[in-house]
Amino acid sequence: MAEIARSFHDLNYIDTLSCMDSPVHRIDPRAKLATFLIFAVCVVSFGKYEVSALLPYFFFPAVIIPLARIPARYFAGKIVFLLPFAVLIGIFNPLYDRETLLSIAGLPVSGGMISFVSILIRFILTILAALMLVAVTGFTGVCMALERFGVPKTFTTQLMMLYRYIFVLTSEGMRMARARDLRSVGRKGSGLKVYGSLIGYLLIRTWNRAQRIHMAMLSRGYRGDFFLRRPLRITSADIAFGLGWSAVFITLRFVNLPRIAGQLIMGVLS
Repeated sequence: MAEIARSFHDLNYIDTLSCMDSPVHRIDPRAKLATFLIFAVCVVSFGKYEVSALLPYFFFPAVIIPLARIPARYFAGKIVFLLPFAVLIGIFNPLYDRETLLSIAGLPVSGGMISFVSILIRFILTILAALMLVAVTGFTGVCMALERFGVPKTFTTQLMMLYRYIFVLTSEGMRMARARDLRSVGRKGSGLKVYGSLIGYLLIRTWNRAQRIHMAMLSRGYRGDFFLRRPLRITSADIAFGLGWSAVFITLRFVNLPRIAGQLIMGVLS
């Protein structure tokens, strides 16, 4: 019950963050979506042995998070929760790629270890970018921006409905879990057989409630369109945001600033 309630609170919380007012929130969703997509493409396009060149990309969330006044602790918790998936993807790299590429303080470092660290960094950056985009734009704004970029309306509507009905499923799950707890005595009502039937009832209850919600939407004039609190309108600030950050990302993709800085420092010290 506590886990379901916590998940429901997290879903609501990211929607609450998207309703805040800040310079980043006021940027047009299309400009933000294009900027974050360029960020993600630049990050994932690096080679598997690149580590130092990825580090400057942390400058982007380091600027956006305080500017948007969104809590960094929330994102840190989500990344820690999802990080084991990235670990499972790259944990076997050191076993298959054992060729030594460099040494740190006399200790050999294999190519598999470097590629493993690179996977973790790219995973953190891309997940952080996705969370920030939803937190400063809202899922409705992201779907509307996708539609304006030419994504079929059928797809964006289904994506939006899928996101919204997660709340319906979670709400019904909380109600059923509370009812089970109130009717359970000791270990009675906690077996796998009970959970199997609960899942079936949960799907039926969610379907029925979703139908009632859809009928209520139609009665209030819903015709397949979603609306934002702020109208979509590109301004000079939106263009400057998109072009400025995109130029930074593309420059960092081809210029390894940490390597250049290291060479300059070594040249001065030598």
